[in-house]
Amino acid sequence: MIATPASPAVGLSIVVPVYRGAATVGMLVQALEALQPQGGLEIILVNDGSPDDSGDVCRALLATTGVKLVYIEHARNYGEHNAVMTGLRHATGRYVITMDDDLQNPPEEVIKLYDHARLGNWDVVYTRYVVKEHAGWRNLGSRFANGVADMLLDKPRGLYLSSFRCMAASVITEITRYQGPYPYVDGLIMQATQRIDSIEVRHLPRAEGRSNYTLRRLVLLWLNLATSFSLAPLRIAILLGLVMAMLGMIGAIATIVEALSSDSIPDGWASTMTAILLVGGVQSMILGVLGEYVGRTFLSANGKPQGSVRMIASNEPTAIRRIDTAA
Repeated sequence: MIATPASPAVGLSIVVPVYRGAATVGMLVQALEALQPQGGLEIILVNDGSPDDSGDVCRALLATTGVKLVYIEHARNYGEHNAVMTGLRHATGRYVITMDDDLQNPPEEVIKLYDHARLGNWDVVYTRYVVKEHAGWRNLGSRFANGVADMLLDKPRGLYLSSFRCMAASVITEITRYQGPYPYVDGLIMQATQRIDSIEVRHLPRAEGRSNYTLRRLVLLWLNLATSFSLAPLRIAILLGLVMAMLGMIGAIATIVEALSSDSIPDGWASTMTAILLVGGVQSMILGVLGEYVGRTFLSANGKPQGSVRMIASNEPTAIRRIDTAA
């Protein structure tokens, strides 16, 4: 028998992963607390091991914010998706919106997104942008990641996977069952539901600083998508192995025919080296793909945490506590 979950405490929870957000998170919370979504509002800030004074700013907000505010602090930096998963586990809303701390997603679009999901009875609603106010290389990386997701994930074709999204509590319950160290929130969503829609919202230039997504972080995110929620890389490796085996067979036949029909052929150094390089390259790639899967399996089996929470604080009375457990 499946137990019926307790009724959510508020209509909308907003989860914000915080990293190098000291200059903007206060302005974001101030704008969000002015909103009046149906059913009430709570804000959850997850400090993902930020090296600046984001933690001090967030703790100060507990004393000044007029709506329910929950502050969660990771013991170290785990990554945006890990921080989001931690926040989702502490959300109590019937719907939960995730958004960044850099004010590129206008807070006034929150109600539009919430009402679209609530009134349309959608499980998940993503946002899309006419113009993205990111650097050119970042936009190119996003298009590449979304193209890869089209091939690897069971998602509606062409759906833009934005970090500014709204999810129903039933979806949150399903995706937070995942305890592995390499969460990819959008991949978990696609496994949980296909009742997904999208709406168009504005995207603003970054208010302060620069993006926390470096090229390295984008590559790691793509690897997470490719190896944690799809067997496609393994199948591509198998396909490449078959193609190279066929090319090797054709080359062998050509070499034999050439040897039988000519007395002046070289000793075969060029053809031998070509075959070795081609086959060696494919074998190295296949071993790399297998190694990535094996490594992730090893770390998961050895209990690498998804996120270690060292502190949870709230502006509700007697809600401050310190813990040291996996999120």
